[in-house]
Amino acid sequence: MKIIIAGAGEVGFHLAKLLSFESQDITLIDSNKKNLEYADTHLDIQTIKGDATSIKVLNDAQINGSDLVVSVTSSETTNITVCVLAKQLGAKRTIARISNTEFLEHKSEIGFKKFGIDELISPEALAAKEIELLLNQSAFNDTFQFDDGALTMVGFKLSRNASFVRKTVQEAAEIFPELHFVPIAIQRYGTQYTLIPRGDTQFKEGDQVYFVTTEDGVDELYKLTGKVKQEIKNVMILGGSKIGRRTAKDLSKAKFNVKLIETERDKAYDLADELPKVLVINGDGRNVELMEEENIHDMDAFIALTGNSETNIISCLVAKSKSVPKTISLVENMDYFQLSHSIGINTLINKKLLAANTIFRFVRKGEVVAMTKLNSMNAELLEFIVNKSSKVANKKIVQIDLPRSAIIGGVIREGEGNIALGDFLIKPGDRVVVCCLPRSIRKVEKLFL
Repeated sequence: MKIIIAGAGEVGFHLAKLLSFESQDITLIDSNKKNLEYADTHLDIQTIKGDATSIKVLNDAQINGSDLVVSVTSSETTNITVCVLAKQLGAKRTIARISNTEFLEHKSEIGFKKFGIDELISPEALAAKEIELLLNQSAFNDTFQFDDGALTMVGFKLSRNASFVRKTVQEAAEIFPELHFVPIAIQRYGTQYTLIPRGDTQFKEGDQVYFVTTEDGVDELYKLTGKVKQEIKNVMILGGSKIGRRTAKDLSKAKFNVKLIETERDKAYDLADELPKVLVINGDGRNVELMEEENIHDMDAFIALTGNSETNIISCLVAKSKSVPKTISLVENMDYFQLSHSIGINTLINKKLLAANTIFRFVRKGEVVAMTKLNSMNAELLEFIVNKSSKVANKKIVQIDLPRSAIIGGVIREGEGNIALGDFLIKPGDRVVVCCLPRSIRKVEKLFL
């Protein structure tokens, strides 16, 4: 695919990096020479210094006939302009990064496609949605919903008292035949190796395990893993950033009791005016005395969303030391994902990764309607729509030539989630959730073309 990315900031660079690993034809445009230098020397891509809203620059990037144009600069206006111009100049598909989430709420009403914008993404809105989902599934450290919860992916670390520790997948299935979930990926404790489980794969204490489950299966997983589902009502947010503001707004609407701590006085007053249902406190969230004064020990969850990863991690550790059950930290450095569980933080989120996941599904072949990369693991979870011409159509799962490094997690049919085993017949119109390692993606894609 010929892909043009406007904006070499954190989201643009990360996206270019991921796509370059897949041998895509990437052109990265930015007006800041310094932003391009690192990408030019470290990635196998073409870079162009210039204004992405310039028609000359877009033509230099060979915009005519390009498969995808993604504009992810820090300026919403620039991104919208780039996509409108790109479509007029012959780009097949366009995606614009936005910060004004009103655009998302009124997307169908305004009809952005008429202007040449195929898709809008907001890293802030994606992060806020992820946080709310994590709070609703409080015992899990990673989660993702397909089709409004028809199927849900959950990830967690296996504790000693989990019912199926030291049992194989096959043994667990025989002991619990009525279960509504299937294991799709395992990372062994202390390693970075991702395993797609088979019947003879054994669950071990300390494993980070990912399951796909139906709505009924979530409660079953709580029981079998020894996890306790804690109701979360009282939430403290550190940082009034765009993500902090959006998260506070969404959580207060969802009837959570929210306290938000913001260091800058003027910003704190603005937030208090904007968020009448949120208690906004002007102060330094790194100050342990302040957190104790604000009853940190009574909080069910602590979410650190400042622009500094280290501040967020340290603040979460302080919250953990005050016995806060659930901690979530926003981080920019992907390397921190490997550390999160060993240092005691429940979940790390990264807006670059969330935005890249959303954009990535437009790069995948076949009709992909949802996609996520598993945190800290080398695996992707994709939802394909089955067409009449797809190789999997009208076949039982056992008859499908699926690579060993891929597994079908479930099938959504007419809005209902199904945990599909070997004798399940896949039909046109089904939505199939597949987990696979990078080496098998091409083969999996071909099955759904």
